[in-house]
Amino acid sequence: MSVQATETPKHDMHWEYAIPITTIHLLACLAILPWCFSWFGVLAAALGTIVFGTFGINLGYHRLLSHRSLSVPSWFERILATLAVCSLEDTPSRWVANHRLHHCHSDDDPDPHSPRDGVAWSHMGWLFRRAPQRRSLDFLDRYARDVLVDPYYRALEQYPTAVLWIYISHAIGFGVFGLLLGRWISGDWTSGIQLAVSLMVWGVFVRTVLVWHITWSVNSLTHLFGYRTYSTGEDSRNNWLVALLAMGEGWHNNHHHDPASASTQHKWWEFDVTYYAILLLKSLGIASDVIQPRHMRQKR
Repeated sequence: MSVQATETPKHDMHWEYAIPITTIHLLACLAILPWCFSWFGVLAAALGTIVFGTFGINLGYHRLLSHRSLSVPSWFERILATLAVCSLEDTPSRWVANHRLHHCHSDDDPDPHSPRDGVAWSHMGWLFRRAPQRRSLDFLDRYARDVLVDPYYRALEQYPTAVLWIYISHAIGFGVFGLLLGRWISGDWTSGIQLAVSLMVWGVFVRTVLVWHITWSVNSLTHLFGYRTYSTGEDSRNNWLVALLAMGEGWHNNHHHDPASASTQHKWWEFDVTYYAILLLKSLGIASDVIQPRHMRQKR
């Protein structure tokens, strides 16, 4: 039995997570309505998955804040973290703390989302049950002290509703942009309203759901299906489908073998798009101290 099952009753729903997750999924269902459709909205969803998912979650929350696999200026780090906040995947310090806990106790009792407790649990169920021990100041201080040092991240933790307001504000921004663009292209406000709704439904709600399930698939599918290059003492696997969808995050066994590395690509065909973005930032002089995979570090 997992530690979560003994610490908190199964019926103790974490409504602060359950309500937003359910609401966004329901709003995303508006995409089936023809009036909410536009190719511009679909394009916004596709590009948004890259911007908010790859740059916000993968690069910002994961490889930068959680593992410190590279260094960037503080202003750029905060931009990446804000993009991640716009994916509504919790505050930076809580995301980092839970991810570091996962690495410390992967597929063991304290792991917050091990598939050994069930596929649905590891994918998203763990978010729905209250876990006060993982929201305490002691927990954050133990696993994310370096994140809380930053005043911006500390403020997000002190005012947790700020995350929701940032998300709502960026959704309104999509709507205003669509309204003005539609009015400018067609010359009437009705078309502007239609494009505004389309951008919000596809570019915000559908995109958020896509980023969620891609991220959650790393927690669930890559500990169940795929091949193992390294014996890492837990169930991590390299899953090509998740790697494709998650821009390199699916090479999860590689990552657990060498979590400090900025790259998960250990074979030439294990494409890691997130790492390519890091190399681009390095060539532009934005990223530095990029940690290469262990086998390259040892060879050097």
